[in-house]
Amino acid sequence: MEAARVLVVEDDSSLRRTVARGLSGHGLSVSTAGDGGSALAYVDGTAAPFDVIVLDIGLPDSDGRDVCQAIRARGIQTPVLFLTARGQVGDVLSGFAAGGDDYLSKPFHVDELLARVSALARRKEAAPVGRRAQTHLDPLTHSLVSSSGTYSLTPTEYRLLAALMGSPGQILRRRALISAAWPAGAIVSDNTLDQYVARLRRKLGEADDTRSIVTAHGVGYQFT
Repeated sequence: MEAARVLVVEDDSSLRRTVARGLSGHGLSVSTAGDGGSALAYVDGTAAPFDVIVLDIGLPDSDGRDVCQAIRARGIQTPVLFLTARGQVGDVLSGFAAGGDDYLSKPFHVDELLARVSALARRKEAAPVGRRAQTHLDPLTHSLVSSSGTYSLTPTEYRLLAALMGSPGQILRRRALISAAWPAGAIVSDNTLDQYVARLRRKLGEADDTRSIVTAHGVGYQFT
């Protein structure tokens, strides 16, 4: 565990220092960020990948779940542990749907956080590390950014596109896409999902992205 690299993203400076001190005191290499923009700058600019990302949901510039989806859309599968003051089932489920691997409700004991981070770091498998593509998602503005410009997305469009971009080449079933893009328990018709996908296809075209969303008839969609 001495070599494990952890990124702690927490806007409360006192808690951020406490967590960093507790983790580094047990041999982990800890970097910290106070907001989503700084976290993504770390992820994009770090040559060596992090082994675990500890990510607060309530960030000053963005929702931590949107940040996690942006990370996944970059092809980065580093385990993410959410810190949240929200312990309700819906919030927990939305965190997992956003690509999170574990969560811990505040207040918490640093020893429990250490145990969870250690378990995630051991579970992490070596995999190619993604880097920000020319076209990428910006969770701070809920937009698709490319060399040709910035294209606004609704929150639902953002989450849906992030889910597709986070699993390139894989066919995602309709139920999985609905779980990722809409609140838990939402009733979403097939036609509604199809309409959102059509809008995303147009925006990808406007962004001059050569990738596309392919229909897997009777199953779901695939980002290729």
